[in-house]
Amino acid sequence: MADHQHGTMDTTVQENVYSGFMTFVSRFCVAMIVLAVFLAIFAT
Repeated sequence: MADHQHGTMDTTVQENVYSGFMTFVSRFCVAMIVLAVFLAIFAT
């Protein structure tokens, strides 16, 4: 079994996926807020 050394794993792929996920979630939340405001104004 290989010896694991803490801190030696390449995590660039995981960091890029997490960054993309957070960007998606942030934009989705902003879009939902804009949609809610739009519906509150025009759907009366």
